[in-house]
Amino acid sequence: MSKHVIIMEFPWGRDKDPRVPLGHASLISTLECSSNISYSSLIYPVNEANESLTEQIITEINHISEEYLDIDIAIGVYVWAEDIIQNLLVAIRNIGFTGRIILGGPQITYSGPGLEAIYPDADIFVRGYGELALLSILQNKKIPIPGVHYAGELDLCQQTSVDLEILPSPWLNGVISLEEQKFIRWETQRGCPFRCGFCQHKEAGKRLKKTEFDGTRVFKEIDLFCNSEVKEIAILDPIFNAGSKSIPILKRFIENQFKGNISLQCRAEMCSDEFLEAAAKLDVKLEFGLQTIHRDEGQAVGRTNNMRIVNEVFEKLKQEELYHEVSIIFGLPNQTLESFIETVEWCLNKSIPVIKAFPLMLLRGTDIEQRKHEWNLIESNDSMPTVIQSDTFSYSEWLEMFRISEALKQTESNHPKSIEQLLEISKHVHIDYERFRPNTNLEVKQNQLQPIEIEV
Repeated sequence: MSKHVIIMEFPWGRDKDPRVPLGHASLISTLECSSNISYSSLIYPVNEANESLTEQIITEINHISEEYLDIDIAIGVYVWAEDIIQNLLVAIRNIGFTGRIILGGPQITYSGPGLEAIYPDADIFVRGYGELALLSILQNKKIPIPGVHYAGELDLCQQTSVDLEILPSPWLNGVISLEEQKFIRWETQRGCPFRCGFCQHKEAGKRLKKTEFDGTRVFKEIDLFCNSEVKEIAILDPIFNAGSKSIPILKRFIENQFKGNISLQCRAEMCSDEFLEAAAKLDVKLEFGLQTIHRDEGQAVGRTNNMRIVNEVFEKLKQEELYHEVSIIFGLPNQTLESFIETVEWCLNKSIPVIKAFPLMLLRGTDIEQRKHEWNLIESNDSMPTVIQSDTFSYSEWLEMFRISEALKQTESNHPKSIEQLLEISKHVHIDYERFRPNTNLEVKQNQLQPIEIEV
C-alpha cells in the first residue's frame, strides 16, 4: 500500500513571493524520488489567515481522506504560525484523524526536551534538515535517525544532517515552475560559520559547519534562471560570501549576462576586492547585518565587528557605487537609547542608502533566549514578542528606539543627512501601545508611554 502525506506550510506571505516556498519545494523534490509515496501540498500564508482557516484546512483533509487510506500530515512550524498550528492540531484530532502528525521547522529544531507538552497531538518531531528524514519516516524504515524524535520515547535533542550534494533540485526537476516567475528565492549553501547569539542558523551545542550545494547543480540552476523570465533573485544564504563558490557564482551570472537584480546577505569583513569587483559587474544589492557598532553590545550576543575593516569596506562600496543595505538591532543586551542612536548616526554618516532597524526577538533555542535573565530582558505581549525592556534601557526608551526604526522605514532610500533630522521625524511616529504591552506584571504609568526628549 502506498503512503500519502499532506505537507502543510504557513509562510509569512509577501506580494511578490513565489507560490511555493523553497524549503517546501525541497521536501517535495526529495519525496518525488520515491515511487511509493504520494503527496498533497497545502500552503496558507499566515498573514492572510482568517477565522475560517482551520475549517478550510479540515475540509481539505477530509477531501484527501476520501481518496487515500494511509495518510500522514507533515507541518513546518515557524514562530509566526505556532499558535495557529497548535489550534489546528487539536481540530485535526477532533475529526478523528488517526494518521501520524510530523512536525519540523525552526520552532521544533531549536526546542529542548518537552516537545510533547507543547504539541500533545503530534507523533513525530524532526530537528534539523528535514528532506531525507521525512522520506525515511514515510518509508516506515525502522532505522533510528539522529534528529527524529518519536513521542513517548527518550528525546536526545539531536539534529539531523544531510548531504546537500545528493538532494534533488526543485528548480531543475520542475517542482518550482519558472513560467512567468519574475522573483525567486534561492540558496547555494546552508548553515553559517558564525554563532550569533540571536540567530537560529546553528546546530544545538556545536558549531554548524558550512555546507554547500553541488557546484554543477548550482551552475545549472544559474543557467536556467538566466534563460528564463527571472528578473530578481534573493539569495537566502546566511552569509553568501562565506561560501567557497561565491565569486565563481557571481562570475557565472556575469558570463550569462544576467540583467536582473541579485540580493546577497554578506559579511563586510569577508568582502575581498575580487568579490566586490565581481559584484560591481552585476545589478546587486549587498545586505549587511551590522547590528551594532558597539563592542560590548556585540560581545553580549556573539556578534562583534572589526570596525576598522567595516569602515574600509563601506568606503569601497561608496566609491564603486555598489548599492547596499545595513541592518541593525534595537533591544540588545547592554544597549542604551544613546548607544542605539550612535549606531544609527554612524550609518547616516556613511551615507548608507537603506538602514533597517529591527527589534530583538528571543528566538527559541538561541543563546540570548537562554540567557535573557542575565540582562532582565522583558518581552512584549503580542503574537510575535520582541524585547522591550532590560536593565540598561527602560520601556519608554525602547519606545523611542521603535520610533527611530519607524522613521528609518518612512525615509527608506531617502534618509535624512543628520541624526537630528531623523529624530525630529521620529517624534511624529504613531505607536500602537496595546501591541507592545510588556509581558509582565510591571505597571507602566501612562506618562511613561509618552515621548521623551533626546539629547544628541
